[in-house]
Amino acid sequence: MEERFIAFTIWGIIGLLFIVMGIYEFHSKKAKPFGFWANAEVAPIEDVKGYNRALGILWCVYGVLFTLIGLPLLDRQNSGLIIIPILGAMLISIAAIAAYVVGIEPKYRKKK
Repeated sequence: MEERFIAFTIWGIIGLLFIVMGIYEFHSKKAKPFGFWANAEVAPIEDVKGYNRALGILWCVYGVLFTLIGLPLLDRQNSGLIIIPILGAMLISIAAIAAYVVGIEPKYRKKK
C-alpha cells in the first residue's frame, strides 16, 4: 500500500516541476525566448514575451494533466488501470509537441 503512495508522490513531483517551469516561463522578463526542444536553437521570435507566456501556459497545462493521469497509481496493486499513466503520458506529450509545432511556434516566429 505504501508503495502506491511513493509512486504517486514521485509522479506528482515531476508534474509539479513542469508546472513550476511553466510559471517561471510565464512570468519571465527575459528578452531571450525559452526553448521547447532540448539542445536546439530557438527560431527567431517576434514577440518574445508573448512566446514565453504561451510556452509557460503549455507547460502548466502539461504538468496538471501529467499529475492527473498519475492518479491510477493510487489504485490497488496489479490493477489494469496502470495503462492510463503509461499511455496518457505518451499522448499528452504528443499533444504538447503538436500544440507547440502547430500553434505556438508559427504564431510567434519572425516573418521573412
